[in-house]
Amino acid sequence: MAIFKLSPAFKDYIWGGTRLRDEYGKKCDLDKVAESWELSCHKDGPSVIADGEDKGLTLEEYIEKNGRGVLGKNCDRFESFPILIKLIDAKDNLSVQVHPDNEYAQRVEGEYGKTEMWYVVDCDEGAELRYGFKHEISKEEFAERIMNNTLLEVTNNVPVHKGDVFFIRSGTLHAIGKGILIAEIQQNSNTTYRIYDYGRVGKDGKPRELHIEKAKDVTKLAPAEQYPETPVEQKDGYDIKLLAKCEYFTTYRVNVQQKAVLTADEGSFNSILVLEGEPEITCGDEKVTAVKGESVFITAGSGEYTVDGKCTFVLTKID
Repeated sequence: MAIFKLSPAFKDYIWGGTRLRDEYGKKCDLDKVAESWELSCHKDGPSVIADGEDKGLTLEEYIEKNGRGVLGKNCDRFESFPILIKLIDAKDNLSVQVHPDNEYAQRVEGEYGKTEMWYVVDCDEGAELRYGFKHEISKEEFAERIMNNTLLEVTNNVPVHKGDVFFIRSGTLHAIGKGILIAEIQQNSNTTYRIYDYGRVGKDGKPRELHIEKAKDVTKLAPAEQYPETPVEQKDGYDIKLLAKCEYFTTYRVNVQQKAVLTADEGSFNSILVLEGEPEITCGDEKVTAVKGESVFITAGSGEYTVDGKCTFVLTKID
């Protein structure tokens, strides 16, 4: 049994802002804090144990030290740690992009593909994102519109509001729009194929790389497959809503009014990403207090634990 907080890795992509530092207390010297990788065993940005006797170990080092049993038996089907959880601050538009599925990604990139889910933590009034196509198009039209810069005429623009959820299977064209803060739960992958990037240049002054041919291989040229709406379940002291469930992750939004009693069984670890409030999380004789923007990891088999205090968090596990 173990419960501990994680310190994230940070990314300073050109479209990022400063909200993660200014509003969520992220300690980072980067000018732009585009992303914080809150739960990560990825080589491009591992998260680190922030407290307790294993403070300073990466999450991957902790797993190596204590064995894969801390992840739970439902993770046995994955060769490596299955998911990556981020906070994303889009001050400007992200590129229009797509991610490959497992077969293509492992064959071409040597890592997992990427199915993901977005939970809109906050957004500016009038903010939008791109999510699939308005209607089905042909491969020929897709290629032609990329060439003549008319692709955005057929992408599906969606106005967003706080609390909205978007389920993005691999192969789905998408782009986070400016003024949106998102919690992203995804497969453990950093493979992204840019299709369109508004003509921007990188830090080297050159246009950012596009991945047109690979995008042509993997993009589903149709409207996005949205996850069906699910009800809010009222519990004693809290309510819970399933956001998305797939072969890679199961994620809930939990609103605690007083206290939530939850369980980390033998099947899976539990990951808590706090979005509002300052909950006290107790498991046996272990206790941590987390604030907005912090991530807490509870090992599989820890059993019943309580979350005390008014708060909202995203709960993720593997089913």
